[in-house]
Amino acid sequence: MSKAISIERFIVLFLPWGLSLLFQSDTVLSYFIAWLGSFFIFAITLTGWVRPIPDDRTVAEQLMRPIFLVQIIFAGYMACTSIFYFLTVLGYDNFHKLNFYLVDQQQLESTVSCQRFYCLAHASFVTGILVFMNYEYKKKYYVETEDIANLLFYLALITLPVSILFLRIPGLSQFNNQFSSLSFIAGTLALAFAIPLKKPWNTLICVILYAFNFYQALISGFKEPIIISTLVLGIFLYPNYKKLVAITFGPFMVLLFIFLPTYNQIFRENAWSEDVDAQDASQLAFDAALDQSNPDNSNWGFLAYRLSEIDMFTTYIKSTPANIDYYGLQLVKQSAIAIVPRVMWPSKPITEDLVMQRVYDAGVVNRNSNVSAKPPFVVDAYLSFGGIGIFVFLFLYGATAQLISVQAEKLFGGYILGTALIFSGLFQIMWRGLSFEFLINTVFWSYASMLVIFRILRGRNILKEI
Repeated sequence: MSKAISIERFIVLFLPWGLSLLFQSDTVLSYFIAWLGSFFIFAITLTGWVRPIPDDRTVAEQLMRPIFLVQIIFAGYMACTSIFYFLTVLGYDNFHKLNFYLVDQQQLESTVSCQRFYCLAHASFVTGILVFMNYEYKKKYYVETEDIANLLFYLALITLPVSILFLRIPGLSQFNNQFSSLSFIAGTLALAFAIPLKKPWNTLICVILYAFNFYQALISGFKEPIIISTLVLGIFLYPNYKKLVAITFGPFMVLLFIFLPTYNQIFRENAWSEDVDAQDASQLAFDAALDQSNPDNSNWGFLAYRLSEIDMFTTYIKSTPANIDYYGLQLVKQSAIAIVPRVMWPSKPITEDLVMQRVYDAGVVNRNSNVSAKPPFVVDAYLSFGGIGIFVFLFLYGATAQLISVQAEKLFGGYILGTALIFSGLFQIMWRGLSFEFLINTVFWSYASMLVIFRILRGRNILKEI
């Protein structure tokens, strides 16, 4: 891979944002320039035009690296899902123009402004990744190739009870999510290794672990764990079974997007609002999702208001800085507070309350409502310093993800254990940028966990020094 960085090609990443500003007087044109601009950014980065893709592995064998999976999930969800909401603002429902619909010009302009910010965020984020995307380092540690499959298998079995243990220890519950994600990634990766190696017992146990995780995703009430659990298995199996994965996982992902909106809605209505246990609520939701005769099974509401977070973003840009001043470094300071474990500071302010305060102040949700509407990372970047905050914080976001991926591969002997297991398991929160306080806290302690795992594997001579 060429180490040279072409400044001119990095500048091209920001051209869609610049053009959308140039044509901002035409709201529809400005929106589509910004929206299509993200697809343009995907095209020139994923093909290696801005900076060559690392050549130490084939593309299929490095899909978990930040330039691929993190960018596709994080930037794709952030910048590419707003089209349905935009059409709704223009008066469309299921792609049909409503008669006698009066467009709210203020809402339209706010929506287009948000999309321009998304385009800027995408360009800045991927710039941070590309600037530090260098996997050409002298290898210091390694794991015997024949031991990797067994190591993944045992890690999956060990980290699951460890995650449950953290959940039961007061003040340390924040470690539960990272080790639960690590167990899931280890189990899925172990399954992908066991199948081609024809290890029947490993395969059977890994299938049981995967089925358990998938069931937990189904009864979580959230769509992301279901989609991620399917996507990750497909990515891990793809290098060995390209045609089979393309034929099966592609259509299955489409079916998930068709049926998940209704499934999630019915499940939440029963499990969260009524006296129905999770298993019964899941069955009711599954039956409702398959009942295509039900006119309420339209996905448009989900696509417009829940697939994208732009509706919430428009509320923030209307209130800040018009009614509420930019927060400056206040959110960063609150993030530093969130890092301290509650076991060390029992009276520490509740992180959820700190985050929700700005939600209430902006009028996103009513203070008396039982709703959590935490702002995503790009919104917090805007609330901190406006457009310059998005440029700076999103660059740091991409750079952090990339540097951690490189460091993980250095410590754990390469891509499989470094990026595919440790980075994807412990730092899965970076696939979806949450509020500053939650993301910075999780990344900090996940990095600490990564170093502890490294020391354990080195101490047991599983990671050998070259």
